[in-house]
Amino acid sequence: MNRVYTAVTKQENGWWVGWIEEVPGVNCQEKTHEQLLETLKVTLKEALELNRQDALSDAGTDFREEQIAI
Repeated sequence: MNRVYTAVTKQENGWWVGWIEEVPGVNCQEKTHEQLLETLKVTLKEALELNRQDALSDAGTDFREEQIAI
């Protein structure tokens, strides 16, 4: 399943800064726009996996995983 997220980017003081609109805490800074987008992708993947691991750990045992589409 492909998910689409929104990267908000801007140039500030010679750097490109950006964040993912839908996921708090995913923000990066790079010298080029292309590097910024790649770093945001990597950071987003890592954050989603960490959040997933935390959620499963917190669930303990005897739980269900169900997909919800909005």
